[in-house]
Amino acid sequence: MNTSALIVTGLGFDTPQGNLFANLSLQLPPGVHLIRGGDGKGKTSLLRLLAGDLPAHTGNLHLHGIALHAQPLDYRARVFWPDYKNTAYDQATPPEFWAALAQQHRHFDMQSLPALIEGLSLTEHLHKSLYMLSTGSKRKVWLAGALACGAALTLIDDPFSALDIPSIRFVTAQLKAAALACSPHHTPPSQRIWVVAHYAHLGDVPVASTLDLGD
Repeated sequence: MNTSALIVTGLGFDTPQGNLFANLSLQLPPGVHLIRGGDGKGKTSLLRLLAGDLPAHTGNLHLHGIALHAQPLDYRARVFWPDYKNTAYDQATPPEFWAALAQQHRHFDMQSLPALIEGLSLTEHLHKSLYMLSTGSKRKVWLAGALACGAALTLIDDPFSALDIPSIRFVTAQLKAAALACSPHHTPPSQRIWVVAHYAHLGDVPVASTLDLGD
């Protein structure tokens, strides 16, 4: 088994509307991977399955050699899944939120936050509680956390939704840098695995693989 990869074997998941995934198998090495598809095709559900947030009906998931079914806490500790609907941190300011993430993710890079705050235009919002922020600004706070978290597996759903054009360009550049950092030519190459769900392609981000769920 490739212990530097996310390995999905025989994944199956049904909804009341019918079968969504059947016998899905993937091997995702370090790099940026795209799940592309239209509305209702299962992009978010697949991210939740990969996160261990939604239990699969069949199949196994291994992340860096850790099996979700055998070591669920260890598996989930290596995953960052920015659930934008999560209200648990609504009373926290962005710095308090990132500090909480740093307690959960031991590789969280606090030193990267100033550049992320500037790139996402969050400076004026640092003193506000998350519940006070617009949808776009709150998503930026979560995205900054995703980019800084250092998790073995980072899952991002619809990364550009509700963002302004400069922020879209910045997030695209960050994903491109993340992809290049996983190249064997990078010293040392990053072992982070990124899975991004989006309805379209990611511009000039060099993706390691694309799973197309259709339109």
